Amino acid sequence: MIILKEFKPMSLLAFENVSKSYGATPALENVSLDIPAGKIVGLLGPNGSGKTTLIKLINGLLQPDQGRVLINDMDPSPATKAVVAYLPDTTYLNEQMKVKEALTYFKTFYKDFNLERAHHLLADLGIDENSRLKKLSKGNKEKVQLILVMSRDARLYVLDEPIGGVDPAARAYILNTIINNYSPTSTVLISTHLISDIEPILDEIVFLKDGKVVRQGNVDDIRYESGESIDQLFRQEFKA
Repeated sequence: MIILKEFKPMSLLAFENVSKSYGATPALENVSLDIPAGKIVGLLGPNGSGKTTLIKLINGLLQPDQGRVLINDMDPSPATKAVVAYLPDTTYLNEQMKVKEALTYFKTFYKDFNLERAHHLLADLGIDENSRLKKLSKGNKEKVQLILVMSRDARLYVLDEPIGGVDPAARAYILNTIINNYSPTSTVLISTHLISDIEPILDEIVFLKDGKVVRQGNVDDIRYESGESIDQLFRQEFKA
């Protein structure tokens, strides 16, 4: 008799018993994650929970004190930067630049940058590519930065508070852009505290509290088993 083993896709992002401290203060403690491709994952927790440290480890900006981080089965390195598209929670572009200059910058540095997609998304918004970033509203600056990141054909998109500083209408646009511009072979990791806004698009969640994973899993399964929304569970867990 031939016994067929259940197929398990290779993890796109894995943390294996990862710990990280700043001096005597632990930021992450024994964190293990296993995230396959094709998912939109919410990294959820209050300020100081370890979200920023986790993101810096993914981007190779920090090294773990113990354990291992794997991206597409590789340690974070210049090679993984080619498959990770990162949106920080602050403005990272020179605001004297014109929008079209930002496109050129990304096209120069990232071989996977889809210039046609970026033009299309900007045209949908009616944003003039000759505009200087400093002349744009806060919401439109956020959208331009997201468009730059989502116009890469990356494997892993890491978005740090992508809807934190914009109005509800801009949030809807940003979420639609995320949904419509990643492929089934890619994963989107969204770090945020605005749970109710992003819950409808999430496949999986990770709750971080005091540097530890206190809940993780499939969103539909968690809602079915608990009878509550992810937002409600978050408020209970963190007394929000």
